[in-house]
Amino acid sequence: MSIKHLLLVGVLFASCGVLKRGTIPWEERANKAEIESSDVEPTLSEVKPEVALTTSASTPASRALSKDEKKLRSILDEAFKDWKGVPYLLGGNGYDGIDCSAFLQIVFADYFDIKLPRVTADQIKVGKSVKKNNIKIGDLVFFRTGKKTMHAGIMINDQQFMHASTSSGVMISALQERYWSDAYLTTRRVL
Repeated sequence: MSIKHLLLVGVLFASCGVLKRGTIPWEERANKAEIESSDVEPTLSEVKPEVALTTSASTPASRALSKDEKKLRSILDEAFKDWKGVPYLLGGNGYDGIDCSAFLQIVFADYFDIKLPRVTADQIKVGKSVKKNNIKIGDLVFFRTGKKTMHAGIMINDQQFMHASTSSGVMISALQERYWSDAYLTTRRVL
């Protein structure tokens, strides 16, 4: 093995052990997150104004959340606080840098105790298929970003998703943004 390969392997595994690994079941984590909701860190409901969406009262995004959706929202809120702004790094899997598939894998493992495959091409095969007009909080969304490249994120409501963006790191984006709308591929439900 060449020095170049050893360095690459070292970089990929350098952040092992640094990752937050939760052992609390997601239901208990949701209760804990609700109790700690007075933290000063921004939550998903307080994301940047340029990301906030305006919806009419008849759209699903404005309806009241069910108890389970509130739990999911609290957990995803905690994940966003923990990972917001972490830079994108192809092959990265820690706070020094992370790619989109590692972000999904870690969020589902650490916050929901669900194992996902490491790469997007395998993640797109898990769970069940969901039509775009049936998207819910916690669903995985996939995009075709190039001839051979895909991108993935986690829905935080029926219109916005959390992901590790190549340009801005871990952030929130809207499915309605032209780039994401044009690149949309499919949705999968794991939760």
